[in-house]
Order: sequence, then structure tokens, then C-alpha cells
Amino acid sequence: MPATIHGERTLTELDFVRLGKLAGGAIPPALSDLLDTAEILPSRDVPADIVTMNSQVEIEDPATRQTQKITLCYPGDAQPGTGCVSVLSPVGIGLLGQRAGALARWHMPNGAEGAARVVSVLFQPEANGNYLA
Repeated sequence: MPATIHGERTLTELDFVRLGKLAGGAIPPALSDLLDTAEILPSRDVPADIVTMNSQVEIEDPATRQTQKITLCYPGDAQPGTGCVSVLSPVGIGLLGQRAGALARWHMPNGAEGAARVVSVLFQPEANGNYLA
């Protein structure tokens, strides 16, 4: 996985705490790296164009230019067939904390690389005044 530069991605304090407690601390190494390097902000201070937990985003495949809408969710709420993608998945980790316009990258379990451009953040709980989502 490409190295994450400190401050390259932004998380809310609440997301940071909740994600650190997932699976009893047995989280994927890529998520652990993200938690170690992300800029952490109070929920009220996170810009509206950042992908936070429970955000709905429009992403675009850079190769095919196809777009799709997905919602970044906690593992218990994941339903990939309906667009609810777990934060523990490679795609979820790749998108978390990204800003609209950014190119998210990840490695799939089979070793293949994936990427998607964050076209827009269609819904972000914090931007709608929900600081506890």
C-alpha cells in the first residue's frame, strides 16, 4: 500500500476513537497506519468535503470513468450489494479521511491494486449537524 503521509487524511475525533476500538483492536494494518498518521479534528471542525464514517460519496473509477455511490459504514452495517461498504475493507480504508477530488488507492486481498477518485461527498453526518453518527 502506498505510504500515508502524516496529515494527508483527516478523521473526526469520534471516528478515531471508535475505529481504534473495532474488533478488540485487531484491525487491518492499513487502518492502523491510517489511525497513526491522520490529522484528528473535533467533529465540528471537519470540512464538509472529507469522507467520514457514515458518509455517502460518489466515486469514479479512473480507468473506466464509471461512477457509483457508496456509503462508508461500520462492519455490522456493511451491505456491499446495496453500496454500504465496511471501513475494514480495502476500499473503505482507502476512502476514509480522503477529501473530494483525491485519488484513493488500496490493495485487494489478491494483491491487485484498486483506485477511485472521490468525485464528491454527497452526505456527511458532521456537515448536517450530526456529531454522534
